[in-house]
Amino acid sequence: MSSIYICHLLLFFSILCAVFVSSYGDEATDSYWLLRIKSEFVDPVGALTNWSPRANICSWNGLTCSDDQIHVIALNLSRSGLSGAISPEFSHLTSLQTLDLSSNFLTGLIPPELGQLQNLRELLLYSNSLSGNIPAEIGLLTNLQVLRIGDNMLTGQVTPYIGNLTELSVLGLAYCQLNGSIPDEIGNLRHLKSLDLQKNSLTGLIPQEIRGCIELQNFAASNNMLEGEIPASMGKLESLHILNLANNSLSGSIPIELASLSNLKYLNLLGNRLNGEIPSELNQLLQLQNLDLSKNNLSGTINILNTHLNSLESLVLSDNFLTGSIPWNICIPNSNFHQLFLARNNLSGNFPLVLLICSSLEELDLSGNNFVGELPSGLDNLQNLTDLLLNNNSFSGTLPPEIGNMSNLVSFYLFDNMITGSIPVEIGKLKSLGILYLYDNQMSGSIPIELTNCSGLTEIDFFGNHFCGSIPATIGKLQNLVFLQLRQNDLSGPIPPSLGHCTKLQRLVLADNKLSGSLPPTLALLSELFLVTLYNNSFEGSFPESLSLLKNLRIVNLSHNRFNGSIFPLSGSNSLSILDLTNNSFSGPIPSGLAMSKNLTRLRLAHNLLNGPIPPQFGQLMELNFLDLSFNNFTGELAPELSNCQKLGHLLLNNNQIAGTVPPWVGSLQELGELDLSYNIFNGTVPPELGNCSRLLKLSLHSNNLSGEIPPELGNLTSLNVLNLQRNSISGSIPPTIEQSKKLYELRLSENLLTGSIPLGIGSLTELQVILDLSKNFLSGEIPSSLGNLVKLERLNLSFNHLHGEIPPSLGKLSSLNSLNLSDNHLQGQVPSTFSGFPLSSFIGNEKLCGPPLIPCSESKGQEREYMSNSEVAWIIVAIVFTSTMICCLLLYIMIRMWCNWRKVWISSSETGELEDKREEERWDYGDEIRSDEYWNVNTMALVPSDDKQISSRTCIFQIKMSKGTMDDSSV
Repeated sequence: MSSIYICHLLLFFSILCAVFVSSYGDEATDSYWLLRIKSEFVDPVGALTNWSPRANICSWNGLTCSDDQIHVIALNLSRSGLSGAISPEFSHLTSLQTLDLSSNFLTGLIPPELGQLQNLRELLLYSNSLSGNIPAEIGLLTNLQVLRIGDNMLTGQVTPYIGNLTELSVLGLAYCQLNGSIPDEIGNLRHLKSLDLQKNSLTGLIPQEIRGCIELQNFAASNNMLEGEIPASMGKLESLHILNLANNSLSGSIPIELASLSNLKYLNLLGNRLNGEIPSELNQLLQLQNLDLSKNNLSGTINILNTHLNSLESLVLSDNFLTGSIPWNICIPNSNFHQLFLARNNLSGNFPLVLLICSSLEELDLSGNNFVGELPSGLDNLQNLTDLLLNNNSFSGTLPPEIGNMSNLVSFYLFDNMITGSIPVEIGKLKSLGILYLYDNQMSGSIPIELTNCSGLTEIDFFGNHFCGSIPATIGKLQNLVFLQLRQNDLSGPIPPSLGHCTKLQRLVLADNKLSGSLPPTLALLSELFLVTLYNNSFEGSFPESLSLLKNLRIVNLSHNRFNGSIFPLSGSNSLSILDLTNNSFSGPIPSGLAMSKNLTRLRLAHNLLNGPIPPQFGQLMELNFLDLSFNNFTGELAPELSNCQKLGHLLLNNNQIAGTVPPWVGSLQELGELDLSYNIFNGTVPPELGNCSRLLKLSLHSNNLSGEIPPELGNLTSLNVLNLQRNSISGSIPPTIEQSKKLYELRLSENLLTGSIPLGIGSLTELQVILDLSKNFLSGEIPSSLGNLVKLERLNLSFNHLHGEIPPSLGKLSSLNSLNLSDNHLQGQVPSTFSGFPLSSFIGNEKLCGPPLIPCSESKGQEREYMSNSEVAWIIVAIVFTSTMICCLLLYIMIRMWCNWRKVWISSSETGELEDKREEERWDYGDEIRSDEYWNVNTMALVPSDDKQISSRTCIFQIKMSKGTMDDSSV
C-alpha cells in the first residue's frame, strides 16, 4: 500500500509541475519572468492582456524578440497606464537592449538589479512617480547609450558612477529633485550628445571637466542653484547647438570663449548674476538664432549686433543695466528677426527709426527705458508686428493715426508715458487688436465710437487720462471684452445700456469720473462679472432688482455716490468677498441675508443713513477681516455672536448710537489691529480683556460715557500706535504700565477725571510723534523731565490740570514741537528760551510764570516786592485802616469843639438879647462899620467873644480865658 501511495504522490507532483510549466514556462525562459513581472503591475487599461502562455511571446504587446524568436530584446510599454513598482525580475531578461516604461504611473525605487542587464542600450523610465536615489548599479550598464529617467521624484545626488557609461549619448535627469553638484566624472562621457539636468536643485560649480564631452550638442542645466563663473572650458564644446543655463546663480562675466561655439544656435543665460559688458566676440556666432541674456546685471551698450548675425531670430536683453541707444545695424533687411525685447534697461534717445527697417519684427518691447520724443508716423512699416510694448518711457506727442494700418497688431501697451491728444479714429481699423493699454498718460478728448469696431478687444485700460464725454453708446459691440478700465478720467453721462451685451465682461472699473444716472437693468446680463468699482461718481437711485442675479460678484465698490434705498439686492451673491458702499444715502437696516455671503472679507457701509442693530447673523462671517459701519445711526448693543468673527482685523463702529458696555469678548479677537468705538454711548469700564489683543495698533474709545480706571492690562498692547480715551469720565491715575507700549505715536487722555502725577515712564515712549494730550484732567505734581526724551513729538497739551513747579529745561530738546499748551496750571519760574516762539495762550493761567512770551522775569520780581506776600498786604491794610480811623477821630474832635463854642455864644446871646438886638439895629440903621476882628477872634482851638462882653458857660467842654492882648497876639 505504501508503494502505491508513493506512486500516486509522485504522479500528482508531476502533473502539478506540468501545469506550472504550461502556465509560466521554464524559469530559464523570458516568458516565465515576463509573466511574473506582469503579476506585479496594475494594468487598468489592459495593455498586458495578451501576455499569456497560450500565445507566442513574440506576439505579446510591447515586446520585440530576437531573430531566433527565443529572447526578448526590447520592451516598450510607454503610455500604457501602468502603475505599481518596477519589478527586480527585469534583471532576468538578460538579452534586453531597450527597456521603455516611460509616461506611466509607476512608483517606488529604481531597482538596483537593473544593473545586471549588461546588454541594455536604452533605459527609459521618465515621466513616472519614481522616488529614491539613482542607484549606483546604473554605472554597470557599460553598453548604455540612452538613459532618460527624468520627470520623476528622484532625490539625492547624481551618482558619479554615471561616468562609467562611456557609450552614453543621451542623459536625461531633468525635472526631478536631485541635489548636490554635477559630478566631475561627467567629463568621461566623450560620446554624450545631450545632457539635460534642468529643473532640479543642483548646486556648486559647473565642472571644468565638462570640456571632455566633446560631442555634446545640447546642454541644459536651467532652473537649478548652480553658482560661480561659467567655465571658459565650455568654449571647447565646438559641437554645441544649445546651451541653456538660465535661472541659476552664476556670476562673473560672460566668457569670451563662448564665441568659439561656431555651431551654437540657442544661448540662454537669463536669470543669473552675470555682470560686465556683453562681449562683442559673440558677433562671431554666425549660426545663432536665439540669444537671451535678460535678468542679469549686464551693463554698457548694445554692441553685439552686426550684419554677420543674419540668422538671429530672437534677441532678449531685458532687465539689465544697459545704456546708450539702439545700434544702427540692429536690423538686417530680409532677415528672420522676429523678437526684440529690450525692456527695463537704461536705454535712451528718441524712438529708434532704424527699427522701422525690421519689417519682419513680430514682437517689439522697449518698455521701462528712458526713450523720449514723439512716436514716428512710419510705425505702420512694421506690418507683421503683433505685440508693441512702449510703456514706461517718456514718449510725448500724439498717437499717430498710422497706427490704424498695423492690421496684425494684437497687443498695444503705451501706458505710463506723456502722450497727449485724442485717440485717432483710425484705431477702429484694428480688427485683431485684443489689448489696448493707454493708462497713465495725458490724453484727452472723447473715446471715439470707432473703437467699438475693434471686435477682437478683450482688455481696455484708459486709467488716469483726461478723456471726457460719454462712454460710447455702442460699447456693447465689444462682445469679447473681459476687462474695461476707464477710471480717473472726466467721463460723464450714464452707463450705456448696451454694456449688458458684453456678456464676457469680468471686470468693470469706472471709478473716479463724473458719471451719473441710475444703473441700467441690462447689467444683470453680465453673468461672468466678478469686479465692479463705480466709486467717486454721481450715480443715483436704487439698485435694479436684477443685479441680485449676478452670482459671481466678488468685489463691489460703489462708495461716494448718491445711491439710496435698501442694499438688499447685493446680498444675493455667495461669492461676495468685498462690499464697499461708503458715503451714499442707503437707509434702513442691514439685511441679515448679507450674512449668507460666507466669503465676505471686507464690509464697509460707513457714512450712510442705516439704522437698527448690527445683525447678530454677522457672527457667521468667519472670513470677515474689515468691518466699517461708522457714521450711521446704528443702535442697540453689540451682539455676542460677533465674537465668532475671529479674523477681524478692523472693527470701526464710531459715530453711531450704540449703547451698553464695551464687551469683554472683543479681547478674544486675536487678529484685531484697529478698534474704533468712539462717538457712541458706551458706558461702564474699559474692559481689561482688551490687553489680550496683542496685534492692536489703534484703540479709540473717545467721546463715550466710560468710567472707572484705565486698566493696566492695556500695557500689554506692545504694538499699539494710537491710544485715544479722551472725552469720557475715566478716573484714577494713569497706569505706569503704559510705558510698555513703546510704539505709541499718538496718546490722547484729555477731558477725563484723571488724578495723580504724570508717570515718568511716558518719557520712554520715544516714538510719540502726533500728540501727547493729557489736558482737562486733575493731574498734579511736576512735569516729568523725562518728557524731554520725546524728540519726535509735534504737539504737547498739558493744560487745565493742577501741575506745579517749573517747566523742565529738558523740554527744550523737543525740536519737533509745533504746538504747546501748558496753560491753566500752577507752574512757576522762567519759560525756557526755546519756547519763546510759542504764543501767549500756551502759558496763560500760570501766575508765577515769566519770560517771553510772558512778562520779563525782572518786572515779575518788582511786582513781587510791591505786593510782597499775603501777610504783608494784610498788615498794610491794617495800618491804613488804623490811620484812617485816627484821622476821623481828630476831625470829629475838632467838630465837637467848634460846636461847643458855638453853643456858648448862642447861650450868651440869649441872655442879653435886647442889647444885641439894639446893637443890630444900630448896625443896620446907621450903617456903623464894625470890624469883624474886634467882634470875633478865632484861633484853631477856640471861639472867644470880645473883652467887653465876656460870659462864661457851663455847657462848654473846654473854657480858655485869655486876655485881649494874648488873643491879639495869637490871632491869625
